Amino acid sequence: MTGHRIATGSDARLRIAAWRGDAETAHLSPGRSRPTSAAVDDAVRRLTLRPYRAAFTTALAPVEQAPFLEAGFVVHEQLHLLIRSLEHLPPPGQVAVDLRRERRGDQRFVLEVDEAAFPPFWRLDGAGLQDALAATPTSRLRIAAGRPPLPEISGYAITGRAGPRGYLQRLAVDPRAQGRGVGAELVVDGLRWLRRWGAKEVLVNTQEGNEAAVRLYERMGFRLQPHGLAVLRLTLDPPAP
Repeated sequence: MTGHRIATGSDARLRIAAWRGDAETAHLSPGRSRPTSAAVDDAVRRLTLRPYRAAFTTALAPVEQAPFLEAGFVVHEQLHLLIRSLEHLPPPGQVAVDLRRERRGDQRFVLEVDEAAFPPFWRLDGAGLQDALAATPTSRLRIAAGRPPLPEISGYAITGRAGPRGYLQRLAVDPRAQGRGVGAELVVDGLRWLRRWGAKEVLVNTQEGNEAAVRLYERMGFRLQPHGLAVLRLTLDPPAP
């Protein structure tokens, strides 16, 4: 599961950062408003002034994609989008994990779980983990601490909130703990936290082809939406010497 938040507000400038610590690959993410053609053109101009060879966008809704496609971006990967109201939440399960806050020293183990759970393109580094936490005005990270025979850190989830809308920004379960209900326990915990703070609905996305994740979310009451999201890619010419 990967994070996404549809941008709102007045800041049309696109943020440019290195993708997963790769100095030759850029990551573009919208500000607080839907990107305009002028903002995308300006971002591409800025990209060409640096030694980037490619650029990827964050996961974009169809209404956000048009100015990027006009600027030469192509679809790199499609994502399913699912939504759920926060009424009638499922009860917690009986799982051999204890859910807790992140502690000092946990980040290394969280990133190890992330690396084991996701293919290379979707893995987070430390900066990416902080970006996921900062993607919404309010967020929290929950650790699933396993009891034997499960791994000591069996999974984690990042849940975010922006007004009445919640986002399941990240969900990762150690492959050794998958199929034991750990993911469902983290999802229920996130849903309950969102409802306590007044959110009315929650969104989540996952890669097309990740049918295990889709089945999990549908079991948890999420509904698959007819239009998903997409990560877009632009190949850049190297700067002139």
